[in-house]
Amino acid sequence: MTVITLTTDFGTSDGYVGAMKGVILSLAPHATLVDISHDVPPHNVYHGARLLATAAQFFPAGTIHVAVVDPGVGSARRGIALRTPQATFVGPDNGLFSAFVSQRLVCVSLTNPVMHRHSVSSTFHGRDVFAPVAAHLANGLALTELGPVVDDPIEISEPQPQRLREGQLRAEVVYVDRFGNLVTNIRPLVHQSVESMNLRLVVGGVSLVVHRSYADAPPGGLLALIGSDGYLEIAVREGNAAECLALGVGAPVEVWGI
Repeated sequence: MTVITLTTDFGTSDGYVGAMKGVILSLAPHATLVDISHDVPPHNVYHGARLLATAAQFFPAGTIHVAVVDPGVGSARRGIALRTPQATFVGPDNGLFSAFVSQRLVCVSLTNPVMHRHSVSSTFHGRDVFAPVAAHLANGLALTELGPVVDDPIEISEPQPQRLREGQLRAEVVYVDRFGNLVTNIRPLVHQSVESMNLRLVVGGVSLVVHRSYADAPPGGLLALIGSDGYLEIAVREGNAAECLALGVGAPVEVWGI
């Protein structure tokens, strides 16, 4: 049994996800299909890459991850399959797999038409290229049968915090999750306790100290904390920080004590 996950910006109101699943199961009926998410904001490759990096690490070894956030579909952009010691990733070569590029054992371009559907739409490679490739891999096909080796898969570089002075950084919001939490690009040392960090943030003109959990603020209260992925974030308990502060991706965040 092979696990194949799906991550897309297709939503679930149309038949696109179902069509991909139908193609996979027609070729590899033994596969177990798992939806990671189909709510990636349309065309937002960085958001999709971040979401995939969050979830993929928790799947069993040998999982095949199909990700389709593909604003360049039908263009000269490559389709790729990238293998790491833990998993294989199939999708467009546009930065979706940035978190895994440095771990790759091999990466190939999906140029072998035998492994695609007989008729490939220029607007739906998820169904006609990536889904059948994933199914063939689940059936034991060698990665090298898919096409030539790729030495330069595309990576999206995350913006790095700027050092303003000793103990002070300027960061920014790089991700807004479904709850409206504003996730920054600062990841403190995970072995430190929140109490020992003594961090303070200023975002949207509001000064915040870092708490341990959402419950440390009253309902509707604004707070900063370290999220489950280890990044500093700004949240509203039982509310939406992005709406409360009218901020989103790219908003500056100044951090003291780091």
